[in-house]
Amino acid sequence: MKYLIASDVHGSLDAAETLLTRFEEEKADRLILLGDLYYHGPRNPFPSGYEPAAVACLLNEVKEKLIVIKGNCDSEVDQMISDFKFLPSFAVWVGGVRALFTHGHKYNLGSPPPREFDILFYGHEHTGYIKRSGGRLFVNPGSVSLPKGGTAASYAVWEGESVVLKDLSSGRVLDCVDL
Repeated sequence: MKYLIASDVHGSLDAAETLLTRFEEEKADRLILLGDLYYHGPRNPFPSGYEPAAVACLLNEVKEKLIVIKGNCDSEVDQMISDFKFLPSFAVWVGGVRALFTHGHKYNLGSPPPREFDILFYGHEHTGYIKRSGGRLFVNPGSVSLPKGGTAASYAVWEGESVVLKDLSSGRVLDCVDL
């Protein structure tokens, strides 16, 4: 199974379209979105191509391939325009590896969740990275629309024994870690 993991679209149709192009090019089986799909939040500027309703329509077209985690900017009204469910978190076992997916505003590198995991995927920070701590892997795919701290708009790919962080605009590898 190949997963493409992304976060923090924040209503950017430009970013959502590029993300779906990368999803096709990567030939991933599932697209896992780690929250903050439509609303840009009070601390963020409007992202390029801010069209939340159009983003919803675009994502509804691929609903059978989506796993969506609810972010801190996602609300009930967002779920009303979406043909898919927003989950509080998602866990999966792949080849003996326990992966947990969350938005990141509660659980992250500085505040790990109480349940056991080998990899924690989370967004929220808008900064892409892959780090090891305490024998665990922490993966933040960054933000596809509003990257911060001088980082590129990015996403992650998890397949088999590796996790790769990639630049959204080019698909270029930014970091890669073997499990």
